[in-house]
Amino acid sequence: QASPGVFSGVGIVNSSAAAPEKAMDDLARHGVRGFRIVPGSSPQHWLDTPGMNRMWQFGATKRLAMCALVGPDALPSLDRMCDKYPETPVVIDHLARIGIGGRVRDADVRLLCGLSKHPNVKVKVSAFYALSKKNAPYDDLIPLIRRVFEDYGPKRLMWASDSPFQVEDGHQYAPSLALVRERLPFLSNEDREWMLERTAASVFFT
Repeated sequence: QASPGVFSGVGIVNSSAAAPEKAMDDLARHGVRGFRIVPGSSPQHWLDTPGMNRMWQFGATKRLAMCALVGPDALPSLDRMCDKYPETPVVIDHLARIGIGGRVRDADVRLLCGLSKHPNVKVKVSAFYALSKKNAPYDDLIPLIRRVFEDYGPKRLMWASDSPFQVEDGHQYAPSLALVRERLPFLSNEDREWMLERTAASVFFT
């Protein structure tokens, strides 16, 4: 509160509550612009609840993002929800965790890229330490990032810190940032500006 316009937040509300949109509205008044949602043990049906539908409907009304921390198995259900609530902003965290098992599967990449048909879906290009070979400088992720970039474009992609996990177990921020700043030759300077700043600003500071 002492630094207006400097900080924004992603919050968590209980989607099983009678009126989760009331908690969303209260948090939004304090600068929260997105809400973390996770599939738990039911990635196929996690969004098929009255509370989730109320959250997505309220998100569309107030331009509050559904921030989905998911793996590829939850993307089909996310796709259906985006069909149902096309005006709801959606941010998919960490490239949908593609490659977390050590291998980037083409079928998973196609699922993630398929959601680019929804104009209000954006993707965090982040958590490189946890994906594929899991070693800096993370060049093995360049083909994945390029495919996502080709489908979404820079204005729908954002680098993210994934604090504090990006700096655990010997990983650092420098190579994570360098991958976007220096090691993706298909990006223009303007593309990098969008991915490192402007896309996130458009979601969390508008």
